[in-house]
Amino acid sequence: MATLDIRFTKMHGLGNDYLYIDARDMVGQDWPQLAQAMSDRHFGVGADGIILIVPSDKAPVGMRIFNQDGSESEMCGNGLRAMAKWLFDRGQGGLEQAIETGAGVLYPQVVEVKEQKAVRIRVDMGRPQWTRQALGITVGSAEDGFREQTIAVGEERVTASAVSMGNPHLIVFGPLWDDSQLCRLGPRLEHHPWFSRRINVHSVEVKTPERLSMRHWERGAGPTLACGTGVAAAVALAYEDKKTGPRVQVTVPGGELVAEVAQDGRILLEGPAVEVFEGVYPWALD
Repeated sequence: MATLDIRFTKMHGLGNDYLYIDARDMVGQDWPQLAQAMSDRHFGVGADGIILIVPSDKAPVGMRIFNQDGSESEMCGNGLRAMAKWLFDRGQGGLEQAIETGAGVLYPQVVEVKEQKAVRIRVDMGRPQWTRQALGITVGSAEDGFREQTIAVGEERVTASAVSMGNPHLIVFGPLWDDSQLCRLGPRLEHHPWFSRRINVHSVEVKTPERLSMRHWERGAGPTLACGTGVAAAVALAYEDKKTGPRVQVTVPGGELVAEVAQDGRILLEGPAVEVFEGVYPWALD
C-alpha cells in the first residue's frame, strides 16, 4: 500500500492541541479522513484536530480546521494563536498578521517574544453575533436571539444562552459542571435538534466580576482543555448581562486566558501558544 508522508507540527494553546500542516502546495486530499487518523490518541499522533495552512485571496494566508471526528470548524481562538506563532517563528509573519478563517479575516498580534520565538499572542476575535440565523438555530424567528432558554435534555432541563463568534456556542451559567455532567450533557446538547450545525457547549461559573471559570465540550472533539472562541463567547455574554466588567481573567482546565470587550464590542483574547514537536506521519493511501 502506498503512503504519503505528511509533515506536521504539534502545537497547543493551554492544552487545546492541533497538528499543523502546511497545505499550500497540497490539493485533492481527503482532509476529514486524515484528521480522524492523525488525531486518534491511541493509533495516530493524538490531537483535538488538524489545522491546515492554506492559500488565501483575502489575506497573506488562510487556515482550515478539521476536528477529531473529521468535521470542519469555522474558527478556533487557541488554534489561531498557535498558527500566528508558527508563522512568526518561521519568518513567515510579523508581530501583526492577517489570517483568513471560516469566520472572516482575523488579526492576531504577537505581544511577547522570547529568544526570537512568539510565546504570547493577542487575537481580535471580532464582534459576537446574537441572531438565531448566525447560530444555526432552527426554532423561532431567524432574527431573534437565544437567551435564557430552557432546553429539555432527556428528563433534565438546562437553561442556556447562545452566541456566535464565527462558530456557535451554548453558554450555561451556574456552578461549574463536574466530569459526569460535562460528559452527560455536553454531547446531548451538541446534537440537540434545535442546533442545525451542532453547537459547542460550555459550563461557566462567575467567580467575581473580573474572573470566570469554564469547562468545554467542543463540537466534534468532546471535552477539551481550552476553547478560545468559547471563552470569547462567554465573556461577551457575561458582559452583556452585566455579570462582569469588560476585562476578565478566565480559568479553563488548561490554564488562563485574558479577554477584553472593546468599546466597539469586539472581543480581544490574549494567551500563550506552545510548539511541542515536529514530525512526519505516513498516511496510508487507498
